[in-house]
Amino acid sequence: MRILVSLFLIALIPPPAPAASLDVYVIDVEGGNAKLVVSPSGESMLLDAGWPGFDGRDTDRIVEAAKAAGLKRIDYLVVTHLDVDHVGDLALLSSRLPVGRIVDNGPLQTTGKGVEKRYAVYSAIRDKLPHTTVRPGDRIPIKGVDVQVVSAGMKLIGKPVKGAGQANPACGTAPRPDEIASDREDNMSVGLLFTWGRFRMLDLSDLEGHYSYGLGCPGNLADKVDVYFVSVHGQAKGSSPALENAIQARVAIMNNGARKGGDPQTWPVLRGAPGLEDIWQLHFSVAGGKENNPPDNFIANPEPANCQGKWIKLSAGRDGAFTVTNSRNGFSKTYRPRTGPAAPRLWKN
Repeated sequence: MRILVSLFLIALIPPPAPAASLDVYVIDVEGGNAKLVVSPSGESMLLDAGWPGFDGRDTDRIVEAAKAAGLKRIDYLVVTHLDVDHVGDLALLSSRLPVGRIVDNGPLQTTGKGVEKRYAVYSAIRDKLPHTTVRPGDRIPIKGVDVQVVSAGMKLIGKPVKGAGQANPACGTAPRPDEIASDREDNMSVGLLFTWGRFRMLDLSDLEGHYSYGLGCPGNLADKVDVYFVSVHGQAKGSSPALENAIQARVAIMNNGARKGGDPQTWPVLRGAPGLEDIWQLHFSVAGGKENNPPDNFIANPEPANCQGKWIKLSAGRDGAFTVTNSRNGFSKTYRPRTGPAAPRLWKN
């Protein structure tokens, strides 16, 4: 009888709760940007909303990812800048997923390429919701994660983040890339550094190499990171060899489209960065060919003519270990904490 009672009491003890993780869904919006971040506390942050139009395609994909994450609302919507492939359809999105607060870089500061009309539509909806304008050095108070603004409005943080500030030898051999004046809105981008325990990730949205260079030179302002979301969808103008050398990301994740981003010129910069283990992409880059794309398992949508809208999911632990998963086929790879031995490379550069 005592044995039966003991077994009964053991059965009543709930199983241990799974370890909390920082989760990121890199949503396929076909060459635009939409990343859903779910903090260990359960609060959520959406970075950009993809393209408008296409019969609500990108809103549908965001809602699908939110459902997979168990979310019924977005706590923070960060509109990194006002390019059409980032600002999305805020009216449609907010009608399907309540948005708690919008975060952006403030009033419109650029002209041309339809940005004035786009801003008028966007701001009319934004101004009806709680709204915060951020500047470099600010923090977005999502519970459980430190989210620091490192760029906004064509400005960068003025001093190193905690633990950074080291000299960057690459500054002497990798000059500042030329400025691309055709799209100044790119350089309005809100760039964010996420820290949770020993895990760190950097997302500069569409900040071009001419500007991101200042985060790595003359000293490293951002320190090393585990994951780097490749700037400007992997277009060559987003590359800054000096910055990639400074941050020494272990994994690069690219939100490219089949025919947008994923430039062949970007690959040697990423692959040549110290510490890089793997590159993951939302799409096979047609321009890159086989030699400038990762193996099939590292690509969420490998068929240019038959896009299935699959995402890449990142799950990180407080100890610095993290796993990246391809939703198309369930393939995943786990990366040990930086202080431990590196995970074996599954493909060659």
